[in-house]
Amino acid sequence: MNIDISKTQSIRKVFGNTLAQVGELNPNVVVLDADLSCSTQTKIFADKFPERFFNCGIAEQNMIATAAGLATQGKIAFASTFAMFATGRTYDQIRNGVCYSDLDVKIVGTHGGVTVGEDGATHQALEDIALMREIPHMTVIVPADAKECEEVVKYASLHHGPMYIRLSRCNVPDIFDDNYHFNIHKARIVEDGSDLTIFTNGELLAECILASHGLKELGISARVVNVPVVKPIDKSTIIDCATQTKFLVTVENHSTTGGLGSAVCEVVCGNCPTKVYRIGIHDEFGQSGKSNELVEYYGLDSKSLIKRIQSMFKKEIN
Repeated sequence: MNIDISKTQSIRKVFGNTLAQVGELNPNVVVLDADLSCSTQTKIFADKFPERFFNCGIAEQNMIATAAGLATQGKIAFASTFAMFATGRTYDQIRNGVCYSDLDVKIVGTHGGVTVGEDGATHQALEDIALMREIPHMTVIVPADAKECEEVVKYASLHHGPMYIRLSRCNVPDIFDDNYHFNIHKARIVEDGSDLTIFTNGELLAECILASHGLKELGISARVVNVPVVKPIDKSTIIDCATQTKFLVTVENHSTTGGLGSAVCEVVCGNCPTKVYRIGIHDEFGQSGKSNELVEYYGLDSKSLIKRIQSMFKKEIN
């Protein structure tokens, strides 16, 4: 798969535009925000449907509780703020107010991971996926590009139940074309390979695709699998890759504890024990810096991934 990383677009803006589209189709769609609608881009919906938009102020717990209340009255509630606040400050309300009653609330956390950049550790959610996938009834999705984000938001508006959708702050390159169809049950192989498999999602999918191209030049055949749905995770694809390639690598803009890497490990340890290398943030807080600098610092860029995976490959074949 060829991608042009010089051409990018805002996944948050796509989220906002798609919200407005589904709002046009379904009058039961309502949107809530915690005084960050310009950053989350829910302002696009607010401008079009002011009577269905609720700015709850800097009161994220109240926002989730209000979303739950609206859902009990038949509304499809999208509640959005930064991922750090959407999951950390509101955990009790999400667990007991939304998920316990299996309400139709879609929590959209923008600004996930270290790519938040200069805002630093206090705003860089590295534990959000772990928190959300622990809760019964919750679905967890991390779109990789604009098209996938659009499809995910449309899916969320049409299917009942709590969902956590995590978006990045930074712009992302286009990976999927107009023929892409989101399937909640299936991960997607975007680059085939026979030596190892890389599982990833979000904005790091582009880096992993580029890394696979670089590894190919070194004689290493790396399969790349996009796993937008961390819960319920596609066990069959993971098991197939574990049996067809020598080892597995997970790459995520999240802590290596509790996120995609942990989910993959849980699948293989119970079905086909396989060596899994987890690449992400290792039990530490993020720090302030430009998003591209932090991606490189934590070894998540394509050049770093090539070196790290090449080292893993040499270790496994010796």
